[in-house]
Amino acid sequence: MPPRTTPHRRPARRLPATLAAATAGALVTGLAALPAHAGPRTHDPIGTVARTVGDARFEPGPCPRTADPVPDLARARCGTLTVPEDRSRSHKPRAHPGHGRRTITLAVAIMLAQSSRPAPDPIVWFAGGPGDDAVSEIPLATAGNLNRDRDVIFMSQRGTYSADPELTCPNIDRFNARALGLVSNAPATGRLHVAATRECRHRVDGTGAERRTYNDIESSADYDDLRRTLGIRKWNVFGISYGTHLALNYMRLHPKGIRSVGIDGILPPSTAGGAVTWKAAREGFDGLFRACEQQPACNTRYPNLRSTFLRLVSQLEANPVTTTVTVPGEPEPVEVVLDGSNLVTWLTSATHVAEGVPRSLDELAHGNPQRIAEQLAGGKYSPQAIGRVAHGLVYGVFCSQWTPYESRADIVRGGHRAFPTFPRSMLANAPQLAWLHDDCRAWDIPPAPPWIRDVTRSDIPTLALSGGFDAQTAPSNGAYVARTLSRATTVTVPYVAHVVFADSRCAQTITTSFFERPTAPDTRCLAGLQPPQFEIAP
Repeated sequence: MPPRTTPHRRPARRLPATLAAATAGALVTGLAALPAHAGPRTHDPIGTVARTVGDARFEPGPCPRTADPVPDLARARCGTLTVPEDRSRSHKPRAHPGHGRRTITLAVAIMLAQSSRPAPDPIVWFAGGPGDDAVSEIPLATAGNLNRDRDVIFMSQRGTYSADPELTCPNIDRFNARALGLVSNAPATGRLHVAATRECRHRVDGTGAERRTYNDIESSADYDDLRRTLGIRKWNVFGISYGTHLALNYMRLHPKGIRSVGIDGILPPSTAGGAVTWKAAREGFDGLFRACEQQPACNTRYPNLRSTFLRLVSQLEANPVTTTVTVPGEPEPVEVVLDGSNLVTWLTSATHVAEGVPRSLDELAHGNPQRIAEQLAGGKYSPQAIGRVAHGLVYGVFCSQWTPYESRADIVRGGHRAFPTFPRSMLANAPQLAWLHDDCRAWDIPPAPPWIRDVTRSDIPTLALSGGFDAQTAPSNGAYVARTLSRATTVTVPYVAHVVFADSRCAQTITTSFFERPTAPDTRCLAGLQPPQFEIAP
């Protein structure tokens, strides 16, 4: 994959010094573990029995390897799901021991409910990305108390870190870091982008993987196979970030067996692409700027913050600023070119640490780029930014489901609508999606069927959660998807960025209450929420 942050991956929480791994989607580690089960369970069969259903087989077994420690796995029930890599009838079988066609193996981990009498319908977790490993997101789910009353099931989506084959491309992650020293929209940068993509493609092909099968259609079938091989009649779905994109397609493709669906940080498949990424950035930025304007101390110290940001973007795109910063673990200072596109990229993630944004922009306006440059470099050079993301799955989704149905001109128009003052040189490369059409030509997979872009119509009870500061998936996307979901509850949590479940106790309360009562979640906590206290420089 090119040197980008995939736009719909859950970034790191609350690390003001560096936004550590925010641009690689790493989840915060070391979240507090929840207590073990309160007592003996009256009925607990999930994940204990090997079972074959059709071409799929679940086998109980040891818990999977993870890139970073996941202490919760010590009390998880684990196994693997084996499924065909390519379910299409036109596929030519390839030799594989014991099978007529190639299979892949997906890691499964089940966090048992804290309750001794859990509800019979578990929750299945759809990870962010595309390309994040669900097993690595267990600490996020348990910290939010999601497994209070229900077992929560995590399966590594095809191609991700705990799956076999594993389609990560560390060369791309390392290039993401080095690319901070390049001008974002220069043609030479684009050529290097594509070269990194080709190297990734060669690595993926070397695993024997069929690149065109890593997409929402096959992944949805994988989850349906998981439900059936675990013997689950009904389950609930909770998807974050890109996981909402997958969940909305899963609802259409395999509605049987779904009791309810929660989606947080919503990316509708019908609109996914660069244009909506521009729209999301505008909505998230405006939410943060309004909060500063409404706080007297912030508005007095940093007046016209929106105008300051827009002016800085145009100035830096015309005349980039180059600086060097020290990054923990790097033997030498690293170079950062701060141009208009990099400033937009920074703010897209910095909404997660909103308190410091006005001060950082003010310092930049007065000639000091260090704070912003340190945060950009700290994220991309973080160890959590290297080798975690399944770029084979990223491209499988983007290049079959997005770029065939959105032109460069569409992206430029979307950018101009959202930011009419931005230089045209920026608009074809949407936030965190630079050079995507060029990369997809190099990836060379066929488009998914056109119906993959249809809206999802369903009467399954759905909770559509958004954050008022979400600059990665637009807050308005909740209302958009609810138009065709007849039993949807739409909630926007103010003053919170992308994936509100990660950062908001109120969002966690709403989510757990929804799975208890899908038609009447408890939203009373919204009334007491307050804006952040913005940092005021002396």
